[in-house]
Amino acid sequence: MELASTGSSFQSDLDFCPECGCVLPLPGAQDTLACSRCGFPVNVRDLEGKVVKTSVVFHKLGTAVPAWGEEGREFQGPVVDRRCSRCGHEGMAYHTRQMRSADEGQTVFYTCTNCKYQEKEDS
Repeated sequence: MELASTGSSFQSDLDFCPECGCVLPLPGAQDTLACSRCGFPVNVRDLEGKVVKTSVVFHKLGTAVPAWGEEGREFQGPVVDRRCSRCGHEGMAYHTRQMRSADEGQTVFYTCTNCKYQEKEDS
């Protein structure tokens, strides 16, 4: 990892602006590039020899595992002090969705962390 040291506030990896820390734009035909946030100039020659590698992985349809695992998305997230109306357990996970029109409140879905009972509340 090469560090930039061109009179900036701190040292950083050359992928990021040494002044404000934002991701630098790709270099063009000019000798310098400027940070899109703060305008800090970076000499393009400092980027010579730097290799950027990317990869894309395609999974067969239906074989990818969702990021939230086997339990499901509704069991992830913050837990609030709310009593389950089915088992009486104190503590339910929640997530929100905008189910109605944009000028109305969102819908809050609660899931009991004990018995997995689900409730919804329109706010």
